[in-house]
Amino acid sequence: MADGSHAGYKIAWLNMSTVEEAEKLLSKMTPGEKAQLLQRVAQESKDAYPGIDTTVDVCGGEAVIVRTRIPVWVLEQARRLGSTEADLLRLYPGLRAEDLASAWAYVRAHRDEIDRQIRDNESA
Repeated sequence: MADGSHAGYKIAWLNMSTVEEAEKLLSKMTPGEKAQLLQRVAQESKDAYPGIDTTVDVCGGEAVIVRTRIPVWVLEQARRLGSTEADLLRLYPGLRAEDLASAWAYVRAHRDEIDRQIRDNESA
C-alpha cells in the first residue's frame, strides 16, 4: 500500500532495531548531514561510558555492565573489600577485563553516586 501499512512492511519495520534504522538513514545522508548528526550524538553522549548502561527498568536505573545486570557499585564495593580484578573476572564469568576498566572509569567520574548506592544497599 502507498501509505506503508502493508502488513509485511509493518512487521519488518517493527522488528528492526533502532541501530538498524539509523544505519539505513545514514546510507541516505550527505556527508554534511552525517557530520551534523555526529556532532549532535557527541553532544548528547558526553556523559556516556563505553560498556556501561543505565536503563530505568534494569536494576532500578543503576549503572550496569552492558550484556549483564551487574551494577557498577557491586564491583566497586567488592574492590573496596579487597577483591582483585582476577577475583571479579572469576566470580563473574560474563565479565571481561575491558568491562572492569569501564566500570572503574565510571566510578571515578561518579564517585558520589556510587558511594550513595553502596550505602543504600548496605542499609537495606
